[in-house]
Amino acid sequence: MSFEPQSLTLPDPLPLDGGGTLAEARIAYETYGELAPDRSNAILLCHALTGDQYVASNHPLTGKPGWWERMVGPGKPIDTDRYHVICANVIGSCLGSTGPASIASDGAPYAMRFPVITVRDMVRGLVGLLDALGIERLHAVVGGSMGGMQALSLAANWPDRAERVLVIASTSRHSAQNIAFHELGRQAIMADPNWRQGDYYGADTPDNGLAVARMAAHITYLSEDGLTAKFGRNLQDRPEKSFGFDADFQVESYLRYQGSGFTRRFDANSYLYITRAMDYFDLAEEHGGSLAQAFAGGPARFCLVSFDSDWLYPTAESRHIVHALNAAGAPVSFVELSAPFGHDSFLLDVPALDRVVKGFVE
Repeated sequence: MSFEPQSLTLPDPLPLDGGGTLAEARIAYETYGELAPDRSNAILLCHALTGDQYVASNHPLTGKPGWWERMVGPGKPIDTDRYHVICANVIGSCLGSTGPASIASDGAPYAMRFPVITVRDMVRGLVGLLDALGIERLHAVVGGSMGGMQALSLAANWPDRAERVLVIASTSRHSAQNIAFHELGRQAIMADPNWRQGDYYGADTPDNGLAVARMAAHITYLSEDGLTAKFGRNLQDRPEKSFGFDADFQVESYLRYQGSGFTRRFDANSYLYITRAMDYFDLAEEHGGSLAQAFAGGPARFCLVSFDSDWLYPTAESRHIVHALNAAGAPVSFVELSAPFGHDSFLLDVPALDRVVKGFVE
């Protein structure tokens, strides 16, 4: 990478669910707003699979605005005039935190020598960051999609670290369908001749495989109604079908654009590791098979948000978590919002979500 993100190296080796530790783990992060003298106004934002720490600032590689800039900033639902917002790149990723592309102790990139990680391992890294920053208790932890998994994991495994837990468009465990789509993406990457069993650093990268993985995943982030409204069967810059295999349809061109753009900002090996971590996620399994037990006795307040067009993590997944929280006696509110955008609704212009976020964090 040609940039130097804000980061710190954890003072102690990071224990991992798969066994062993990750020594000198580096956590890259961004902060917005001032930390109160009593350190009581910190909000931790957890990013999704392909997200990063640049939640409300321009991305250093693409120049594009932060992924939740509409939600985070002065006077916005997560108001940085009131709150100190922290967003960190998870371990295993590629925007400055330790991951497969990082240099190991022998001077070479980890590549596939990087240990397989879990969502709980990611959260261990975030807790290590909070400890290093001297923040014992968060005003709130907020996350959508994989970020919601991290928020749930924090609440279950470090229950005293957050007063409020806001989980948007997420789940307590990956379904067989979720795992299947991720495996499709992983196989696309590993079938690319440039993958070389992960040892491609300093050589041609497996961009074709990564682009296909991104295309397949991106379809799951959308809804059929949204795709139909945006593209239908409209042709792309041509009056009639070509009777070939170029991008005849607008939706084909859109997916190819999404795939090629993704390869410029993300590492293929990181995609393998993070999707595997998400597939392993099962919060009930971590707590004796009982999701309610995962939240028993915790002091946090919860808010769950789902979208009616999200078929990746449908409303039933959020209701399952809400029922477990009720069984655990935890204070919880729940809302299903109507939006046409599918799973990606949490990133897009849904004014009702703004009101929910603002109301809950305040």
